[in-house]
Amino acid sequence: MESDLLGEIQVPKDAYYGVQTLRGLYNYNITGVRLSSYRNFIKAFGMIKKACIMANGRLGLIKPEIVEAVKQACDEVIEGKLDKEFVVDMIQGGAGTSTNMNANEVIANRALEIMGKEKGDYTIVSPNDHINKCQSTNDTYPSSGKLGMYLDHFELVAELEKLIDAFEAKAEEFKDVLKMGRTQLQDAVPMTLGQEFHGYASTLRESLALIKAAAEPLKVQNLGGTAIGTGTAAHPDYSAAAVKALREITGFDIKIAPDLISASSNTYGMLNFHAALKVSAARLSQICNDLRLMASGPRCGLHEINLPPRAPGSSIMPGKVNPVIPEVVNQTCFQIIGGDLTCSLASEAGQLELNVMEPVLIYNVFNNINMFTRATKTLRTLCVDGITADKAQCEKLLHNSIGIVTGLLPYIGYKKCSTAAKIANQTGKSIKDVLVEQGYCTKQEVDELLVPEKMTKPNYMTKK
Repeated sequence: MESDLLGEIQVPKDAYYGVQTLRGLYNYNITGVRLSSYRNFIKAFGMIKKACIMANGRLGLIKPEIVEAVKQACDEVIEGKLDKEFVVDMIQGGAGTSTNMNANEVIANRALEIMGKEKGDYTIVSPNDHINKCQSTNDTYPSSGKLGMYLDHFELVAELEKLIDAFEAKAEEFKDVLKMGRTQLQDAVPMTLGQEFHGYASTLRESLALIKAAAEPLKVQNLGGTAIGTGTAAHPDYSAAAVKALREITGFDIKIAPDLISASSNTYGMLNFHAALKVSAARLSQICNDLRLMASGPRCGLHEINLPPRAPGSSIMPGKVNPVIPEVVNQTCFQIIGGDLTCSLASEAGQLELNVMEPVLIYNVFNNINMFTRATKTLRTLCVDGITADKAQCEKLLHNSIGIVTGLLPYIGYKKCSTAAKIANQTGKSIKDVLVEQGYCTKQEVDELLVPEKMTKPNYMTKK
């Protein structure tokens, strides 16, 4: 039996969590997604709590034997040995108090075991008086959330770098494949398939830089601010000591927020990071749209590229193979883009000295960074790496296009080019034949000047 302000509850004898965790478990069955689903969130909590106990120990506020046992328990949390004990739903009331107490109780009970004591003997090691000393949920919960996101962002960065490399490899492979460029889904001017894929790599490189930059504010913490940023119930030197310890534990350049009252309610760092995810998701989704269009067909579409076949495409149409990998990445991107509105509303809903809507914000950031990481890997390994070009189809569409007449703009002018394009459209004749028939160019000039390869780069020429 364990008791709290509201009364007594039976706690499973083999559990490391306690009464306040159980209240959170009973109260919040919302998403069905538990804290244990996000490894780096739990790891970050272990790091934060270890930094806190180290600070309290250095300040002489907690006995050394308790400090050592708690540090060992925190190390087990960091290593993932106690993940299954983090059972509270990710979305909860109380501004994250249930999550903080889940961590406090697990660490306290494991520390008691390490000391050879019975779990639940909180007169020796208390979740509140020892594990939570000089702290509040209002500083440890957002600090752990931001640190966990920062830990998560490394895998996303690594996967984005690999995807960029994959597009660059295809750009080199397709550098000599001529095709028709398009604007507004209409024929434009010639380019190479390699140029198109290099453009995708450049787009993702911009996203990579955006995500890296947005991750930096996640290292700004409000430890020591306690309830509302004033540092009430904390030692005057605690904040600096806790941040110093956290730098030692993580190896990161952790900084203390310049204004702890602002930091208690301001969720800018998390919102800004998710905004970078949203922008990157929009860019990645656009690329997937292009891949699906270029692979459309195979007989009645563009079919300039072949996507690796990953699944039968229909339960009724034999032989159909769909672009399922770009499709699933599109849907992931939609989820992330939509989640940004949730994050924005949660951030805006902060009132006075605390933002109680942090749980849904933190849930969305963790969920979407992990989804984006997996989607990026999926696109690379199951799609981009296996893309091949249909060179013959690209050339066929290119040479049948009227858009190549644009290359003659500096030579014969817009009006003649436009007239020739109109006649070719109406008659079905090739643009080259129309140019000669109309007397705009000789056959030799057409053959020398209207060369698609020359039109894939600046090629200004004037009529002599």
